Amino acid sequence: MAKTPNYIKAAFLLPANLVGLTTAAMSSAVTQEPLPMMVALGVEGVYLAVLSSMKRFQRAVRSKQPDNPEAASAAVDALLADLAPSQRDHYQQLVGLKEKILANYRKLPGGRVLAADSEPKLDALLTSFLRLISALNQYRTYLSGSDREHLTSEVTALEAEVAEEPNPRLKDVKGKRVEILRKRLMRFEQAGESREVVSHQLAGIEDLMRLTHEQSIAIRDPESVNRQLDVLSAETEATDETVRQMERFLDFTEETSAPLPHGGSRVR
Repeated sequence: MAKTPNYIKAAFLLPANLVGLTTAAMSSAVTQEPLPMMVALGVEGVYLAVLSSMKRFQRAVRSKQPDNPEAASAAVDALLADLAPSQRDHYQQLVGLKEKILANYRKLPGGRVLAADSEPKLDALLTSFLRLISALNQYRTYLSGSDREHLTSEVTALEAEVAEEPNPRLKDVKGKRVEILRKRLMRFEQAGESREVVSHQLAGIEDLMRLTHEQSIAIRDPESVNRQLDVLSAETEATDETVRQMERFLDFTEETSAPLPHGGSRVR
């Protein structure tokens, strides 16, 4: 059975966290006041609880675990758990293609070695497929929970209020809200574009797996297999970069969405 990573320990050992604690400790030592360290420890407890429970952080920790079959299987299971049944079925179809590809490679001269070298690259592409679907699902959740037309109207109305607001303090507060809402509008547009990119990348992975399977049926030259695997590796790198960009986007939206009003009375 795969060992569950210690997410709290991983969060604690992040360089930024250690630097913060060290700074607080030095401040308390220099001033001979315990308050900075006490405050830091209080914040530390909240930080560890929140970060260690975030799914993206947990996936990042699992990806850095020592390579072993049980850890890899646990990571895949965690990704699959977030998918809809139809998406899991789709993934299983691609796994079936992978097995057929490897079976065909084993028929070539030196086929067992070739299949062993090929399997990690095929697995990497399948992992990218799962991560893309997971990120796409999160994007859909974000987009479905955002009303772009309402947001646009709110920005327009608030901009008019800022222009006419005589109270400097209210003018400043409303101006800051306008800046945040404009960022949300820009991110909304980026999210829609990224969702389309990911949809095409998912289709591209499926097309590439099917093409590799079709070529593996009649292939006779092991060197051709190496060229195919180079294509698989390049596609994996491209999709991994897309996932990283989407995760950075989702981190941003979590930071900016909390301060925004969600109904009720507002200061006008």
